[in-house]
Amino acid sequence: MNNPLERVELLVGKDKVDALRVATVLIVGVGGVGSYAAEALARSGIGKLILVDNDVVALSNLNRQILATFETLGKNKTDSMKERIESYTSDCKVVCINQFFGVELEYLFEQKIDYVIDAIDTVTAKMDLIELCHKYNVKCISSLGMANRFDPSKVIQTTLDKTAYDPLAKALRNLAKIRRINYKIHVTYSQEIPFKQNVEVNPDGKTRKERIPPASMIFVPAASGLLCASIVIRYLFNQCINQ
Repeated sequence: MNNPLERVELLVGKDKVDALRVATVLIVGVGGVGSYAAEALARSGIGKLILVDNDVVALSNLNRQILATFETLGKNKTDSMKERIESYTSDCKVVCINQFFGVELEYLFEQKIDYVIDAIDTVTAKMDLIELCHKYNVKCISSLGMANRFDPSKVIQTTLDKTAYDPLAKALRNLAKIRRINYKIHVTYSQEIPFKQNVEVNPDGKTRKERIPPASMIFVPAASGLLCASIVIRYLFNQCINQ
């Protein structure tokens, strides 16, 4: 087999693989969820990925983020993900935007984007992205809280209004109510009740997240990232069939 995507073609057919080659996916947040989504999409044959994240690889990322290695410590996550992707494919164009997501990045939607994966963990930025996707009629899947959990089999696709026991989902629902959002917000969500992490790691931290960082292992964030990527791929396949 000389074609890296030959096994993909055997599963879905050449027409669908060709559809992936011309598709563009925006991933915002390239951490435990976003890095696995990017990996899966690149290995599946997506033609273009736009990666947005202002964070750098830290020691605490080594236990769960696929881009995190000793060699990438201190490097931008987007650049590290791009280098990783380019180590196994030359067919995926990767665009890196090394900044936190905000409404000033609305210009990204002036280009063709087929799908957006929201892997942001800040509620306001998360909702800003969801609203921009709705404004520009771009499909979006939003990953909810995946920290403080163990069981990847509990991660499902649903809508925000059907979630429970998730502090991030609750905060997002409250913000949606304040902003009078009445459309469905599609999410990946863990049905597992989260473990309560109350250990103060950094007493001098400015935010609760800095003082009491969430606990996390690889299983659940990776499962959400892979599910997000699968949702995107299946949508693109359906678009190919309907054309």
